Amino acid sequence: MNPIVSLKGVTVSYQSVVAIENASLSIYQDDFIGIIGPNGGGKTTLIKAILGMIDYSGEVDFAAELFRGSERLVGYLPQQSNFDRAFPISVLEVVMSGLQGEKGFWGRYRGAERQRAMQLLESVGIADVAEKAIGEISGGQMQRALLCRAIISEPKLLILDEPTNFVDNNFEKELYALLRELNKRMAIVMVSHDIGTITSTVKSIVCVNRTVHSHDSNIITQEQLDNYHCPIQIVSHGHVPHTVLAHHDGDGCKCGHHK
Repeated sequence: MNPIVSLKGVTVSYQSVVAIENASLSIYQDDFIGIIGPNGGGKTTLIKAILGMIDYSGEVDFAAELFRGSERLVGYLPQQSNFDRAFPISVLEVVMSGLQGEKGFWGRYRGAERQRAMQLLESVGIADVAEKAIGEISGGQMQRALLCRAIISEPKLLILDEPTNFVDNNFEKELYALLRELNKRMAIVMVSHDIGTITSTVKSIVCVNRTVHSHDSNIITQEQLDNYHCPIQIVSHGHVPHTVLAHHDGDGCKCGHHK
């Protein structure tokens, strides 16, 4: 099986600071990858390089099946939304805007597409706010709407950066169940700080700490993390392993609040 996305020797620098160095990674059509690593280690930088949102050296290649005509079938849920909450657009319209890659900016939406958007909103529990303006809903509701927006075009690859930001614990469980269903028809790459929770969901783990190390399992030992120079401590507690992100070499800030 050939990968749908292949990274070879990818390096990203911000001015004179190297954020990702000589990264190689293959993503296959049935993958569910959890990306872990310390704050400032380059997790978000890596996925932005995959998406072509930042400059990089090296190669990022996409397979032909990742395209529908000129449309690249990649859904993306960013860590923080850049949506202007004062913009006069409804939640339903936000979801349907995920079809612009297929229809163009001025394309008209069919009834079937509106129905599909409503079904997605219902699946994440916010169909009742479909007609509300985005400035009237909570951060958690906005995150759910943006997830629907990311998947309405039926992408072949879904990239999620800390998708549980702003959502409550109940929806967090529902989200992981939804992602497992989505993984039956698309590859998923998910950045998370809480690998202790997502290990029951992902199939494999990638540790990012300026360099990128792939582990072909969702079970990873402390010894393996140490070998990958990934400063994460696994603490067993009950049925769910917990993780602690430690300070890593080269990080000038030790406060733990920076990405």
